[in-house]
Amino acid sequence: RVPKAKKEAPTPPEVQAKASTATLTATHTHTHTHTHTRTDLIWMSPTFLWPQTLRLWRQPKYPWKSAPRRNKLDHCAIIKFPLTRSALKKTDDNTPVFTMDVKANKHQIKQAVKKLYDIDLAKVNPLISLMERRGICSTGS
Repeated sequence: RVPKAKKEAPTPPEVQAKASTATLTATHTHTHTHTHTRTDLIWMSPTFLWPQTLRLWRQPKYPWKSAPRRNKLDHCAIIKFPLTRSALKKTDDNTPVFTMDVKANKHQIKQAVKKLYDIDLAKVNPLISLMERRGICSTGS
């Protein structure tokens, strides 16, 4: 069996008015008073570390560079020209002498001579003079 619900006695209008004003004042006082208590954090470490936040990847609207960078130190720029007539005489001794770029290293010089003249070099002896770099290249044969 299900029990029947009891009927409440009708409340007089004065009691209803008091109750409504009480609820209104209670709601207003509740909105204006702050009852939150904040507990202070106890730092156990002498160093302060910021909390880790979300770091998103960049999503750029356009690339930083529009085209790939051109290699300015190619084999034609490394070896400029043979040095002098007296240096050309050394080619008989299998040691060609060239004027070359100052920024080129021995490996780049070796590859440039191989590509331009089809010569396998055994040794590269670069000399940096006043404003240029001379390279004495010996083929080894």
